[in-house]
Amino acid sequence: MDLHDYLKVLRRRWRSIVVIAVVTTAVAGVLTAVQTPQYASTARLFVTTSQSDDGQLLQGGQFSAQRVKSYADLISSRELAQRVIEETGIEVTPAVLTAAVSAQVVLETVNLEVTVTGPDPRQAQLVAQAYAEQLTDLVRELETPAGQTQAPIKATIVDAASLPTSAVSPRPSRNLALGLVAGLLLGFALAVVRELLDTRVKSLDDVAELTDAPTLGTIVFDATTAKSPLLTQIASHSPRAEAFRVLRTNLQFIDVDSARKVFVVTSAVPGEGKTSTAVNLAISLAQGGSRTLLVEADLRRPMAAQRLGLDNAVGLTNVLVGRLALDDVVLVDDASGLHVVGAGPVPPNPAELLQSRAMEDLLARARDSYDVVVIDAPPLLPVTDAALLAAKSDGALVVLSHGQVTRDQVRLSIDRLAQVDAQLAGLVLNKVPAKSGSYGYGYGYGYGYAPQVPAQTEE
Repeated sequence: MDLHDYLKVLRRRWRSIVVIAVVTTAVAGVLTAVQTPQYASTARLFVTTSQSDDGQLLQGGQFSAQRVKSYADLISSRELAQRVIEETGIEVTPAVLTAAVSAQVVLETVNLEVTVTGPDPRQAQLVAQAYAEQLTDLVRELETPAGQTQAPIKATIVDAASLPTSAVSPRPSRNLALGLVAGLLLGFALAVVRELLDTRVKSLDDVAELTDAPTLGTIVFDATTAKSPLLTQIASHSPRAEAFRVLRTNLQFIDVDSARKVFVVTSAVPGEGKTSTAVNLAISLAQGGSRTLLVEADLRRPMAAQRLGLDNAVGLTNVLVGRLALDDVVLVDDASGLHVVGAGPVPPNPAELLQSRAMEDLLARARDSYDVVVIDAPPLLPVTDAALLAAKSDGALVVLSHGQVTRDQVRLSIDRLAQVDAQLAGLVLNKVPAKSGSYGYGYGYGYGYAPQVPAQTEE
């Protein structure tokens, strides 16, 4: 993934990233609130030797620097902890006490800082002072040679234990900041993982990665489609009507040398809106002045004629079995002037009928009589019908449902067309969220951008 991909992930999933960041910050706040405040008291000791001349002082300083590290280690000894307990009278075990105390040698000095942390500031001061005093006594005992009364090196308290006025932990500002940063990083990491695992098509960039075929239009989600699915049921200047006019315009740039064209409208899987797209595209073509025929070739689940409110008692099936002629089954949608051939009775062998010589003859007659023939075909992956029809046409328009169809399904659909030498005329990205940033582009070099507007279709 490059920077552009990461920015795309951020744009798509910023809400989940913010939610995770808020949750982690809230958790950090709760953990901070339930923690017992801890106070730290520090005493400082200075380690010296008794040498007097310059040479001895230099050697003594080096010796003190070496010894002070050993004294820092003595802080964690059980012996010293037991002495402090006896002096202060606190009721803790040596193990608990040593866990609350720490020692640090100040860099490049012979100073030793002893720090005691606890929930009671006065007790922390008392224990820290006791540690400093007991350490000086322990150093004197350990460093005094046998038979002598004075040690060559000693530890002196230079700063008595301080009384802490503010807690050293928890630190609310730091904890909340860390929680926020951790949440943002975690949220972004999870968003990247989800993006890598999510193979659904959700943008024009996704489509462009799958095929070089043009995206002829994008149809944005419109909640009113269920009540008014047809272009004839909405105002001519509505966004949905304009979306199909853009699709109609882009379609004209395909095979410009051919005056009469036959297109198959299909999809990768069911439920992507290919039937509604086919019907509304045909209506838009008819409204634009083209003599248009819509052929309902989905002989398994026919819905186009029903959408238009036309009788589907006789239709394509009757023509293919030789019972009726094409002109006998053509119906007219009065609202748009669109000519329609319904599916007719559902046959037991749809694939055989669609790849028959009778279907070729029907398409040839339809091409001679109409400017554009739009064929509503079944989805590509479940059955072979659409691929067979696409091979007999000028190309297939594949409808892709935003956020529903996967990249693998699109690849398999394109391969299904290639296997029968069918032409992929273009794709239509359907059910696009209004704020997804996916916009339609004009077909072909030099036509620029084709402004795309909201619409929603169903199967």
